[in-house]
Amino acid sequence: MDKTNEEKKKKRLLILLLLLLLAVAAGGVYYYFTTKTEPVQVVSGDYLPDAKGAKKMSDKEVKEAEQKAVDASKFNMVIKSEAVFETSDSEGSLYIQNPIENGYPINVVIRLDSNNEQIYSSGAIQPGYEINGAKLEKKLAQGDHPATATFDIYDSKTNKKRGQVQAGITIRVNN
Repeated sequence: MDKTNEEKKKKRLLILLLLLLLAVAAGGVYYYFTTKTEPVQVVSGDYLPDAKGAKKMSDKEVKEAEQKAVDASKFNMVIKSEAVFETSDSEGSLYIQNPIENGYPINVVIRLDSNNEQIYSSGAIQPGYEINGAKLEKKLAQGDHPATATFDIYDSKTNKKRGQVQAGITIRVNN
């Protein structure tokens, strides 16, 4: 009975020490983030100039600007959920479209779900263009192969990647 009381006291002491350590750490984090000051440079004599030709935007103009921003951020992906190939060497029924309303060029990469191996890459597809049939880059055995199509979306002016979306697809090889 003495040992269990002694073990309980040790556990309580250990818990108390851990709580104390946690409190000290929290205090240190609080101190670090609240006492950090950055110098502010004040230049005397610089004032906002008087308005000249600026006018307040109308509600209609604000809504149009907001809608333009929303439209620019939209992306529609179009891919047929199944691509059928007679053999893994033949051209199959792979269908990918970049609708003209997207406004962004894309590159579509298809990888097998089983091992993440790339089996197809579309190259750049501009808005308003489509792929209607393609060949696989790798030979596949007969049967259905679950895969993922990744649409990489690029900025049309800088050609830098802006984001990506994915869709599931089945690659079917008949022979």
